[in-house]
Amino acid sequence: MSWNLRRQEVLDGEQLRAMLQDNPASAARAILVAAQENLPDAQALLGQILLDGTGIEQDAALALTWFQIAARSGHAMAINMAGRCHEHGWGCEPDAAKAAEYYRQAAEAELDWGFYNYGNLLATGRGVNKDQARALACYRKAANMGHAKSMNLLGRYLEDGICCEQDLAAAHHWYRRSAEGGDFRGQFSHAAVLADQGLVEEAIDWLKIALRTGNLNFLRVSRQTLLSSPHPEIRALALAYHQRAAEHGNANDRTALTHFLRNTH
Repeated sequence: MSWNLRRQEVLDGEQLRAMLQDNPASAARAILVAAQENLPDAQALLGQILLDGTGIEQDAALALTWFQIAARSGHAMAINMAGRCHEHGWGCEPDAAKAAEYYRQAAEAELDWGFYNYGNLLATGRGVNKDQARALACYRKAANMGHAKSMNLLGRYLEDGICCEQDLAAAHHWYRRSAEGGDFRGQFSHAAVLADQGLVEEAIDWLKIALRTGNLNFLRVSRQTLLSSPHPEIRALALAYHQRAAEHGNANDRTALTHFLRNTH
């Protein structure tokens, strides 16, 4: 395929993303050209590939610079990603207060990820005063926009009655939608509901899906949670969660697997 970098062929952000799938290095050059032509979507995308090291040398500090450039043009995802950089210290010193300000702006731009990330800081009091009611409002807004991770958290607030009336039926509804939307924590929450209802085989199916996509922290917490299940078939899945954590984690995860095997055999 020929990568023609004429201006009219780099205006479409979706085209640039498609190019990344096919030829990351060539796509990175096209994205750089488009970003230098002051196209905010390309500037945000350049920030992302610099952050990830996709088709270009990884450079978190430069990624933040491009996110901030795109953010000045009002690009909502770039604003959100600048917040992510400041929250996690990617290319800068961690600063939760700066992250919160970026997330607030992204939320004001009606970005679902902005609501989610701002809600997380409000829920934990990082960079802002802790405010569970505002966090709930953020999660509810994002969930209604189709954001799967927020659906799971909205379900948690409804299940526990945090700053709202407890509503188990609504909580279960949001867990199911989160699971179907692809969030591994939502899949785990939905599986727990199914197991409580005696639908153990369905629960196991969702737990296996969550196992494939869950991150390391999720695996570490979930491997212990599974052991508390009254259903032996579900407790047995703890081994697979330990094994996957050991594959992707550190020496502590491998030690945890060894101890688990020693204590269960």
